[in-house]
Amino acid sequence: MHLSVVSSLDSQCREAATSRLGRTHSNSVVVLHDLLDGSLVLRRVYRGGRLFERETTVLEHGCLSCTVRLDVVPTAERLAACGFDHVVLGLPPGVAAGMAVAELRGGLSRPAVIDNAVLALDPADLEDHIWDRHTLFESGFTSMPQDDRTSGEFLIGEFGQVDTVMVHPGLGAVLTGDHREGSAQWGTGMELLGELAPHAARVGEADEFRPGCFDDAEAAARNRPGVVRVPVSETPGSFRTVLHKAGRPLHPGRFRDALPHLAVGTHWLRGRLWIASAPKTRIAVQGIGPRVWLESTGKWLADSAESAPGLARPGTAGADVDSLLDWHPSHGDRGTVLAITGRSEDIDPQEISDLLEGCQLTEAEMEQNFGVWDDPLELNDAL
Repeated sequence: MHLSVVSSLDSQCREAATSRLGRTHSNSVVVLHDLLDGSLVLRRVYRGGRLFERETTVLEHGCLSCTVRLDVVPTAERLAACGFDHVVLGLPPGVAAGMAVAELRGGLSRPAVIDNAVLALDPADLEDHIWDRHTLFESGFTSMPQDDRTSGEFLIGEFGQVDTVMVHPGLGAVLTGDHREGSAQWGTGMELLGELAPHAARVGEADEFRPGCFDDAEAAARNRPGVVRVPVSETPGSFRTVLHKAGRPLHPGRFRDALPHLAVGTHWLRGRLWIASAPKTRIAVQGIGPRVWLESTGKWLADSAESAPGLARPGTAGADVDSLLDWHPSHGDRGTVLAITGRSEDIDPQEISDLLEGCQLTEAEMEQNFGVWDDPLELNDAL
């Protein structure tokens, strides 16, 4: 059985993507799930573009994960048993592809190949999504009041998970007759998409699509908190990504003061920190639009029981490849790595370098015991 998974925030984009994926195999079926108010799940199944099944189910606990576990997975199982070779799953808006893949892996009784994990979106809306302060519920993307993710947080998470981004005018553009393709706003969105998801194939209606390129291990590695992936080369344009590394621990107070200046105006800030007040703790930092937060990801590999770079086995799900690539003879994988993406006119590489260099401990401070700093940064708090 072959499966393709499509996530989105826009039903129009999702249906365009699932329709195209449904044509990649001769014996395909397309399933669209929606979670409506009152824990009502709407399921529609299409074959060759024709609707042949439409059902509604009321779930006792109508959350996104329950929808996947109790309806999406059983539907995929049933359709495979009916003899379909390829099932395309259009997930409810706001459902993460990674969560759906994990539920499918654990819930199906038969082996399945995930051909593709695809994000469907309208690139003209991308920059607005990144900066939107409203939650998915407040914006009407999900029916769950407790869903406090922003649209930017959802999309950045999906960029790490998917292998392909299919672009199509969204529902708003279709309803208003706004011909966005080829517009300046569309082109700007495509530029930003290239900075935020450099690994992903960006596929428009006239572009070729390569099925069968999903890689579980790669997706897991990209999504590990603190991991940094940047475009291979910088091209002049509306956006840029600046990468900076610091080899000495950061002074907690100086970094606390510098963080707002690093984050202001940036679309996406991500990386890992070596903080002097918590020298054995690998701290991930992430800023998406208006939100910035820190989180502990456990010990550095160099401070773990088996401190050897060979433990970062590439090709295994979640492998810390960065530890292997950045391993230093004296301090192992410890160090600060930050990548900052934003408008070209707002991102000054020299300013970023100066701020981070000023946060590093001086030679005199390095000779002190790290325990003298009792001012650890607050984790899991948005700035």
